[in-house]
Amino acid sequence: MRNRSVWRTFSSAVLCFAMAGCADRNQMPVLTEEQAIGTPHTVFIATNREQADDGTFGPGRSQTLTLMEATVSIPKNHAPGDLSYRHRNPDPERDFTIADLTRVTGVGDLASRLAREQRQNRWSEREVTIFVHGYNSTLPEVAYRAAQIAHDVDLPGSLLMYAWPSRGRTFGYAYDLESMLFARNDLEQVIRDTKAAGATRIILVAHSMGTALTMEMLRQSDFKDPGWAARTLDSVLLIAPDLSVDLFESQIRDLSHVPQPFGVIVSEKDAVLRVSAMLRGNVATGRLGNIASAQRLKDLPVEIIDITEFASDATAGHFVAATSPSLIAMIRSTEQITQSFEAPQQTFLGQLFPPSRASVLQDGKIRISRSEDR
Repeated sequence: MRNRSVWRTFSSAVLCFAMAGCADRNQMPVLTEEQAIGTPHTVFIATNREQADDGTFGPGRSQTLTLMEATVSIPKNHAPGDLSYRHRNPDPERDFTIADLTRVTGVGDLASRLAREQRQNRWSEREVTIFVHGYNSTLPEVAYRAAQIAHDVDLPGSLLMYAWPSRGRTFGYAYDLESMLFARNDLEQVIRDTKAAGATRIILVAHSMGTALTMEMLRQSDFKDPGWAARTLDSVLLIAPDLSVDLFESQIRDLSHVPQPFGVIVSEKDAVLRVSAMLRGNVATGRLGNIASAQRLKDLPVEIIDITEFASDATAGHFVAATSPSLIAMIRSTEQITQSFEAPQQTFLGQLFPPSRASVLQDGKIRISRSEDR
């Protein structure tokens, strides 16, 4: 009976993605300043996607790393967790759009632009969050999603997305796996460039297959320069990781020093990861992102944060942290809560969620609840 339910989930996902695949998802129209009437949000883009003749960055793999600065216009009627966009003829009244897109010529140029954003926002330090997307993603979709998350949670500091060459198709999983491995060196280079551009704090956030890319990058960088990642990154957050628990445990143990804090956000109701486990023939074991028990990981320097309770009000079960309005509201208010403490706990639990909503489970996970009454 359970297998039948999983198969229905898989069939529905394929149908939805197939219908979405009819449009050219790599198209990213840039509107004029007069047309972009929403709230502007700056998103820096680093990509090793190959640029096509029409100017779009598709699934082709490039040996050259391209840097850009985009201004994403967020519609005025935007509600937390929602993401509306069109690849052709977007309506700036209702859709996320690109208001400006300019090339960044190098580390010096990036440093100037980060410094400008820091001055304009009066940030005390130059903090940069680097977002790594997952499977079946196109560059414009990631730009919109990254801006949506940053806007909704009121992310402090600058935002930089790493757009590795995903096929952007439902049946491109094998291609994406190889692209993920192809993209390891450039992700490390992006982090090094960001540090060289004057970033005083770097937070690395990855989603889905992007977490596999992140873990492989951390592992290879540590082999070359033990402790580099821990010295360079101020925190790492994996969201809905599409990784086997065995592989993740092996990768973490290969690191001489694990960046701290290191958080893993999971949901037992993640249907996409159930499909991923089914395709691999290990439905019972599941994936790290929908792990039922984290008991075997309790001795590792990571925090497993369970947000299953918020899956019901998320429009996309594979990215609850970005699509659940109630969870977004909680994260957005946490900064005000933690400011009341003289020395906030330097963990993802202390940074993201009110202590009153968290409880430690016997299975090694930290459960985040909707209600303060646990």
